[in-house]
Amino acid sequence: MATPGSLSTHAGIDLGGTKIQAAIVADDGSVLGSARLATPTTGGPESVVAALAKSLREAALAAGVNVPKRIGVGTPGSVDPRRTTVTGARNLSGFEGTVPLAALLGAALGAQIVLGNDVGVALDAEAALGAGVDLASFIGVWWGTGIGGGVVLDGQRWLGRGAAGEIGHVVVEMGGRRCPCGREGCVEAYAGRRALEERARKLHASGHKTRLFKIAEKKGRERLTSGVWAKALEEGDELADELIEHAVRAIAAGAASAVNLLDVEGVVIGGGLGTRLGEPYVAKIAAAMQQHLFRPERPPLVCLSKLGDFAGAVGAALL
Repeated sequence: MATPGSLSTHAGIDLGGTKIQAAIVADDGSVLGSARLATPTTGGPESVVAALAKSLREAALAAGVNVPKRIGVGTPGSVDPRRTTVTGARNLSGFEGTVPLAALLGAALGAQIVLGNDVGVALDAEAALGAGVDLASFIGVWWGTGIGGGVVLDGQRWLGRGAAGEIGHVVVEMGGRRCPCGREGCVEAYAGRRALEERARKLHASGHKTRLFKIAEKKGRERLTSGVWAKALEEGDELADELIEHAVRAIAAGAASAVNLLDVEGVVIGGGLGTRLGEPYVAKIAAAMQQHLFRPERPPLVCLSKLGDFAGAVGAALL
């Protein structure tokens, strides 16, 4: 394990809809210190910025270093070309419009803040240090509060006009369920953790039996976190199994459509739910993709993120 004195260090924060993961990272990608906090659900940008600052200070303390003067942050939503503001991060309290996140967090920490899309920076980390090292081209599907995505072509992330790779908003059912983005039939409407929770609450209220909410209560969780879903599946909860299987099919259809368009070598699955459910569900997604592939005899490699929960924070540090 590297020590703070043996390598220069970098700081990264992964801001998600459920959790904030901060890390102090060495040049070789090893994590020297980290901290994880729940993402505030109320209080708007002010509360989110306070939690981001707290997480970074705790990570620096754990690593035995001062708060760095330059910090990368991976955030949901669309990041402007100057990497200072974020727009449309609807899974975060008060982030529906444009938020000057770099300026707000920079003032809180006395540091220069550089923003990047959360899944995009995670894919940069996977390409450099993780599951994408041996893949010249791949797509990422980050299965968490929402469904994030990204595209790596010839070893470089394709940015398009700033919003490339939004696999979560590939339409898999015309006129289907309403997505948090306001449109209908998106992958995220069937597979995002937020959408899954809303669906579970609606079905439970209409009389469907499930242990999801008892498990959440026992764990002291207000929301149905990845751990709650994993525990319910482990216990054979029928509603949880039905909803997750539907999510798998939606992700598979969206990912296969992207493969048909780009003919990439691989699909890397990450995010809170993707990482927590792990290899068995990656295999389910790969199997469900087959029926949608234009060239099913030549499927892409479908694999789990190697960097796991730290992919976003390490990628943010690479900024």
